[in-house]
Amino acid sequence: MTTAPRPSRLGNQLPSFYCPLERDLLHPEAKQVEARAVEWVDAFGLYPDAVERAWGLATHSADFTCRIIPEGEVEALLLFAEWNYWANAVDDWQDSGSEEVGTGAVVEHGVRLLRTIENPGASVLPDGPMTRALVDLVGRTHAMLSPFELRRFVEGTRDWLLGAAWRAAQAGTGAMPGLNDFASMGPLANGTRFSLTWSDVARGDRLPADVLYSPALTVLTDAAGFVVSADNDLFSYDKDDHLEPREVNLVNVLAAREGCSPAEAVPLAVALRDRVMVLFTTLRARLSQDGGPELRRHLAALGHYVAGCIAWQSRAPRYASPRNRYELPLRDAGFDLRYADAPSAPGTEPPDVPALASWWQWVRD
Repeated sequence: MTTAPRPSRLGNQLPSFYCPLERDLLHPEAKQVEARAVEWVDAFGLYPDAVERAWGLATHSADFTCRIIPEGEVEALLLFAEWNYWANAVDDWQDSGSEEVGTGAVVEHGVRLLRTIENPGASVLPDGPMTRALVDLVGRTHAMLSPFELRRFVEGTRDWLLGAAWRAAQAGTGAMPGLNDFASMGPLANGTRFSLTWSDVARGDRLPADVLYSPALTVLTDAAGFVVSADNDLFSYDKDDHLEPREVNLVNVLAAREGCSPAEAVPLAVALRDRVMVLFTTLRARLSQDGGPELRRHLAALGHYVAGCIAWQSRAPRYASPRNRYELPLRDAGFDLRYADAPSAPGTEPPDVPALASWWQWVRD
């Protein structure tokens, strides 16, 4: 007799997602990218056995790549997809709950990883399949990216690793961080700039530094990262709900703040996420009015990143049939994805969260 998986603490169904962006885009060479990326994974023996391989492929990392970058050069997409399979393997190690994966271990590995990207010959990581695969990725990345693009990629990787270290440090305290701290630092672990670098590389776009790092575009990028992070905290919640202390994510932070259950915190998380989505679409439209063709393509790519992440996560067995409930991922597992016609939070005023509220200065008349 098969035991039914335990129910989600969030309820029977995820909420509807407000996403007034172009949706359901997929790179036309997605199947080719996936096949070649999996060949690379197997060639380096990234996963030690068939079970680990099944869970690694359940990330659907190639699908993620080809949904957030639905157009562009295939070789760039392939390299980025391989980075994503590798990074998800690191993420699974960080989220394993093992006693050996404390804050110190996450920081130590992160610093060594960053130095390897910046100096491939540094030899600061132990030999093994993960390191050999990383050295291959780094070498090809140095060959493909310009010095400026490589610097952007390193910064994006640093965001990811700092965010992961901060979350690990917070989990180590046994208490949830405050909402403002989480809103400011939690989304870093999502690696938004890690991904967006490759979006520009694949399309061949090279925005000038004073445009790319302008205050308004920086805010827009951070807003996109917050929305994607909030969505990931919903889709991935069940994957980590066995951990004690509980996973540091938006739902659990709000539940701790309000003294309520995770299910009762979901509408609060969605309302905050929707408010930032409204800011994102408003500011993106404003920047598009005065921007040239290359900036408009970059702004469109930010939309693909947000919408593509929703579509990818809704189809990824990593989330829809999580490892803490299934021995192996279910091949066709997915969520009943629903879209909302309007934001759940009425009005356009900034939230009472300073780390987010400061963004609204860019949409005030």
